Amino acid sequence: MSFGSPPASTTQTSSIASYDCNVPQAGNDGISSLNWSPTANFLVSSNWDSGIRCWEVQQQSAQQVMASPKAQVNHENNMPCLDTCFSADGSTVFSGGADKSVRMWQLGQTPPNNIAQQIGMHDSPVKSVGFIPSSNLVVSGGWDAKLKFWDARSPNAVGEFVLPDRVYDLDVRGNLMVVATANRHVLIYDVSGAQPREHSRKESPLKYNTRCVSCFPDQTGFAIGSIEGRVGIQYVQKVGNKDHFAFKCHRQDANVYSVNAIAFQQQFGTFATVGSDGVVTFWDKDNKQRLKAFNPIRSTIPCAAFNMQGTLFAYACSYDWSKGSAYYAPGTANEIFIHPTPEDEIKPKGSRKK
Repeated sequence: MSFGSPPASTTQTSSIASYDCNVPQAGNDGISSLNWSPTANFLVSSNWDSGIRCWEVQQQSAQQVMASPKAQVNHENNMPCLDTCFSADGSTVFSGGADKSVRMWQLGQTPPNNIAQQIGMHDSPVKSVGFIPSSNLVVSGGWDAKLKFWDARSPNAVGEFVLPDRVYDLDVRGNLMVVATANRHVLIYDVSGAQPREHSRKESPLKYNTRCVSCFPDQTGFAIGSIEGRVGIQYVQKVGNKDHFAFKCHRQDANVYSVNAIAFQQQFGTFATVGSDGVVTFWDKDNKQRLKAFNPIRSTIPCAAFNMQGTLFAYACSYDWSKGSAYYAPGTANEIFIHPTPEDEIKPKGSRKK
C-alpha cells in the first residue's frame, strides 16, 4: 500500500525549508538520536563522537527559531553514544552507548572529567534507552539481547528480560513499551505498575530488518519502520474499526531507502518519517494520508523528533552508513536543523475521499 504523492522536486538543499534553524556546535561525527525535554524546549543529541549535547531553543516568530548551546558531556574513551532519553521532570538525561554503559547526566551540573555518571552496564553496546514514568526506572536495550531496568540510586539492575535477539530500537510512551530486535521480533510490554510485564510478542509485519519503532501518543499501538522503505501501523488491541496496515515510503524510482526514524506529534497523533533518501514526510495514519512531502536534502537523515507542543521539528543530517564505508565522505558536515511546524503542515486534513 502507498498513499499521497511524491515530493514536488528533486532539487537538493541543505535543509527542508530555507528558514530552518541550523543548530550550532552539532558535533564532529554522526548524530545517533535527538530528544526534546518533556517540560521545556531543551533539545538533546547523542553522537558518534561520544558527546551528549544540549541546546535551549526559543521560537521568536512563526519562522524564526534560535538554538543556544548550553552544555556537553561524554561517554568514556571516546566511544559512541547511541541514544538518550529524559526523566519525566526534564531534569535528567539518560544515555546508552558503545562503551556498554548506561549513564546519567543531571542538566545544569558538570560531572567530574565531563563524563556522564555510569548507572548500569550491559555485556555489549547499549542501542536504546527509555524512561518509565510510572516506576521512575530507566530501561536499556543492548546488543547482548537483554533488556535491563535501572534505579539511578542503585548500581545493580532492578530487573532484566532476556530477549530473542539484539535490540535495534525501543520506545516508551506512558504505560506502553515496544521493543524491536534483530530477526524481526517485536515485544510489547505493560509498564503501568512497579514491575514491567510482557503483554505479547509478535513478528514484524514488515519483511526486512527493523530500523525504528515509535509508540502512538494515545498508547493504543505503534509504528515500525524497516530498511525496505516501508512502515507498519500496529494496534496492541482491537480499536474500533481500525486495522493494522503497512505502506511504502522513502522510495525514488527503483531505489528503496531505509526508514531511519518515526516521530509522532503529540497533539494530533500524526507523525513524521525520515530516511536514507534525505526526505522528511509528514503522515496521518488515521486517514491514511500523506500530509506534507518535503524536497530531499543533500544528506541522509538518521533521526528526528517533535517537541512536546508539536510546534518544532528537529532533524539531523549526517551519514547513516546505509551504503557502507565506500560512500562515506570525510569532512561531510554533521548538522541538526529545527523546522518550525505550523498546524497546516501536521494537522489532519479530514477523511480521505473514496
